[in-house]
Amino acid sequence: MNLFHHSYGSGGHPLIILHGLLGSSDNWHTVGKMFGEHFRVFALDARNHGRSPHTSTMSYPEMAGDLREFMQQQGLSSAHLLGHSMGGKTAMQLALTHSDLVDKLVVVDIAPRAYSRQHDNIFDAVLSLDLSKFTSRKEISEALSGKIPSETTRQFVMKNLARDDAGAFRWKMNLGAIQRHYGNVNNMFDATKQFEKPALFVKSNNAKYVTQEDELLIKRMFPQASITGLDVGHWIHAEVPEEFVRIVLDFLLKE
Repeated sequence: MNLFHHSYGSGGHPLIILHGLLGSSDNWHTVGKMFGEHFRVFALDARNHGRSPHTSTMSYPEMAGDLREFMQQQGLSSAHLLGHSMGGKTAMQLALTHSDLVDKLVVVDIAPRAYSRQHDNIFDAVLSLDLSKFTSRKEISEALSGKIPSETTRQFVMKNLARDDAGAFRWKMNLGAIQRHYGNVNNMFDATKQFEKPALFVKSNNAKYVTQEDELLIKRMFPQASITGLDVGHWIHAEVPEEFVRIVLDFLLKE
């Protein structure tokens, strides 16, 4: 598995950034550049996302394995991990099973538990489109608006659009495989394991992905975890990048 990645910075300790479901490394350019002033940053595309390989299977043990392979390819004996949503679960999976590879852990707006299905309307919307009928992104946005009324969510999903050699639209992500294994993406972790190194959980106070009950579970599985809440939506790094970077840097640079 050769994961596609963007690199930022040329020195410092390695920091690996993992995006969320239906996202890609492209969502992290702004933040990646900021972190690149302090770290050697790698922003990855997960399997079936962005420009990484498409596969028929998809689970957190597999995605954590992809991450281990990437680190071996880059000659990294360990790194800081920062993961948002699905990427946060992948980071937690690696930290819980191979703690020697993870120095500090940053998890953004997700908890180590099972979640209900919240993206079926998005899958239905995008899979129902015949992209060959559209000539502009505006037309696609209008076609998606019935099932995805939020313009912010539509624009996020549409960042996965690309054009083929003939100029026709196509999806970069492997939608079929992601939908088939969506249950795996929502899965629970083995709550008997612990990661005893420093961890930071940054949660949205508005999106409710991390509840007070989740915070108890987080503290049990990540005994050194600190939890910070911000009054923004689920895509914290995109809504308040400067504040987000400041909070994370305060944690990562602390001796």
